[in-house]
Amino acid sequence: MHAGRQRLAVLAAALWWGSLTAIGAWAVPLLFAQLPTPALAGQAAARLFTAQSWVAVGCALLLLLLQRGRGEPARLDWAGGALAFVLAGALLALLQEFAVAPRIVARENLRLWHGVGTALFALQWGCALVALWKLAGAVPAREEAAAG
Repeated sequence: MHAGRQRLAVLAAALWWGSLTAIGAWAVPLLFAQLPTPALAGQAAARLFTAQSWVAVGCALLLLLLQRGRGEPARLDWAGGALAFVLAGALLALLQEFAVAPRIVARENLRLWHGVGTALFALQWGCALVALWKLAGAVPAREEAAAG
């Protein structure tokens, strides 16, 4: 992969993982700590999670587009296996948005679906982290790039 495309892929993966971290570790907990009722916090959190799902899908699509150049075949071993984690993370985001979130918003078996949503979010966070780790490790060091 061209070094510029590789760096752009690292930035997309960093945006994905960083946005998941910001939403899950800071923004949503602050909503529940600062807003007057859990219902208001839940409504705001639902909007943040929806936005996050689309950020995840967008970053995953960008990563898929960047993983190969013109005329190059798709490679399953891209960046040490990052492709599998990108695909899994995107699938988890879509499942959370279209299978779990509507049930939480409808307050259908809230405890169960909140737990499932939390698990999917955590798994997506892990996929984004592994993809970022693998992609960052695939960026050539300056010395290697200068030697090659």
